[in-house]
Parts: sequence; C-alpha cells; structure tokens
Amino acid sequence: MNSEENQQFERQKPLYQDTNFQIICAVSLMAVLGVASVGPAFPYLAEALKVNPKNNGLLVTVFTLPAVVLGPVIGVLADRLGRKKIIVPSLFLFGIAGTACAFARDFNLLLLLRFLQGIGAASLPSLSVTLLGDLYAADKRTTAMGYNASVSSIGTASYPAIGGALATIGWFYPFMLPIVAIPIGLLVLLKLKNPEPKGNRNLKEYLRNAGKVLQNRQLFGLFIASAANFFLLYGAYVIYLPQLIKNIFKQPPWTIGLILSSVSVALAITALQLGKISRKYSATTLIRASFVLYALALFIVPFLPSIWLLLIPTTIFGVGLGIGLPSTQTLLAELAPREYLATILSVNGTFFGIGQTLGPLLMGIVFGIGGINSVFFTGVGFAILTLIVFRYCTCL
Repeated sequence: MNSEENQQFERQKPLYQDTNFQIICAVSLMAVLGVASVGPAFPYLAEALKVNPKNNGLLVTVFTLPAVVLGPVIGVLADRLGRKKIIVPSLFLFGIAGTACAFARDFNLLLLLRFLQGIGAASLPSLSVTLLGDLYAADKRTTAMGYNASVSSIGTASYPAIGGALATIGWFYPFMLPIVAIPIGLLVLLKLKNPEPKGNRNLKEYLRNAGKVLQNRQLFGLFIASAANFFLLYGAYVIYLPQLIKNIFKQPPWTIGLILSSVSVALAITALQLGKISRKYSATTLIRASFVLYALALFIVPFLPSIWLLLIPTTIFGVGLGIGLPSTQTLLAELAPREYLATILSVNGTFFGIGQTLGPLLMGIVFGIGGINSVFFTGVGFAILTLIVFRYCTCL
C-alpha cells in the first residue's frame, strides 16, 4: 500500500481509530493546557509571591499576547512551508519554557517565561483545527470539529482539577505539566501523515489574494465571535470565578478546580452531540444561541448563595461553548479557500488571542473599580453586544 492509499485508508477509519486524529487531539490538549491547569493556583501564587490579585491576569495576558501578534504570520508560514515545520518547534518551546515556570520564584521572571511559553502555544489552537480541515470534509469535518472540541474540553475539565490538586502541595507544581508537550512534538514529527502545501506561490500575490478573502463580512463576524468567546471565558470564568470562590465562599484550590471543570464537562457532552444538533440548526443559529447562554450564565453568578449552585451557570456557560466554538471553526473551514485555510484560521487565532489578552486586562480594571460582581455583569453586557454585532455581520 503506497503512501496515498494508506492516508485514504486512515481517513476511512472511525475517527477515534484514526492515528492522525488522535495526534491532532493531543496537540489540542496542549493548546488548552497553558491556562486551564494553572488557574486554580493563581490566588495562592499571589500570596506566595506577594502579588496583588488584580495582577493575576497578567499571567494570562503575557501568555496569550504572542498569538495576537504572531497569528497571521503563523498562518502564512504554515500555508507556504507546511504545518509540521511550525507545530513541532512550537510544541518543544511550549514544553521547555512552560516547565521552567515551575522553578521561577520572581513574578517578573515568571511573566517572561510565560511569554516564551505563549510563543510556543500561539500556533497550536489554529493549526490543530487547520489539520482537521486538511484531512476531513463535509459531515466528517463537522463531526471531527465537535469531537476535537470535546476532547479539548476534557482537558480543560481535568486540568483545573489536576492543577487544583497539585496546588495544594505547592503553587508551582501545576506549572510542571507542559513537559508532556515534548513527546507530543516527537509524535507529530514522526507519525502525523497530512497533506502539506507545496509552498511555490508568489508571496506578494498570495498576500494580496489572502487580503481579499479576509474582507468577507461573514468571516469578520466569526472572528468577532471567536474573540468574544475567549474574552468572556478568560476574563470572567478562568480568572475571576476562582477569586469569587476563594473570597466569598472560602473554598480550597481543589474546589475551585472542580467548579471550573464543570464548564468543560458541559462543553464536552454538548460538543459530542454537535453532529446531530447541526443537522437541525445552522451554524450561525448555534453561534447566536451560545451568546444568549453566556449572558444568562454570567447574570446568575452574583446571586447564588451556595458554592454548589455555581454549577448551574458554569454548566450553562459550557453548553454555550459546546455549540459555539466548534460551530465557529466549522463555518470558518467551510468559508475559507483551501489554499488559505491556515491563514484564515490563524487570523481567527489572533482574534481569540485578542479575547484572551483583553479579557483579563479589562476585567481586571472592572474588578478594581466595582468589585467581583461587576465583572460578571459587565460580561452580560459584552455578550449581548457581541450577539448584535454577529447578527449584523451574518445577515447578508
């Protein structure tokens, strides 16, 4: 069996048996490790290093900032040079710099290492989705996007619990987890079989044509939705829900991890059903519905008197992510011409990097001015505003 026939045979397997799909899911699990695993440690890190809690968001901001700056560059390089040549060194840098964070005892040094780790992480979310777009088509692509989102959410569900448990031993232990990225990088290098671009197009012409593609108003609406997803997730839930749990309910790190994990459990269950759901509702309808669910979930949080009642809004938020995130990725893959797929998805990565970066920063300002509840009410307004903008962009 030649190489092309072998790749065709792999594609005909059930997704869970497809080696390519398994490797892509492993990359996706690394893409969500950088924040989800360390969030429960933030309040205790702040105490140990004598840092004002409002500065905890900087640990996310410096990690996500490289994706904002490097996103379009990564996409162009991946479309011209190949996916592996970007993903493999990215995984190695992510693993080395991320593990080094565990040995930092100075906040400024920790920020620098998080920035380097963020450079490694910048390509992982968009190129893992790009690989799915390369390898699968039609209904199988939608299913693959949903399964991949579900696998990622299993990571984001388990990482806070693992990180919370490790943080009870010491705040720095969760920062050791990225070392797993190194063997995954070797798997990508040696085992991933994917079609790579030829890279023989004129760069000036390529950039001019890519610019024309990016002027599509529907694409812009999807980029805004991506940014808003992560603005709300990181700005409200990942950073300030742990602070609320610690300050209001006086709970330990493992409880924080458990509550945060419920978002991802709901996401995983919902995303697994996306193939069935998408046969009844369009992707744009599902994305709009996700922002209604975000607004509802964030509105509920400040009124809950019991720690375990927080599972209601976190579950609602997770359902929103489960229908919204993979629907956005699927629609982007459908709208993007194949020769510009990595570029389009990397620009999308830039936008959700913007959301990850601005969410903690702006919500930190809101927290400083109005307290913890103001963070969640601001999130409600932002979700509604995003719904209006997205509806305008997609009503052609």
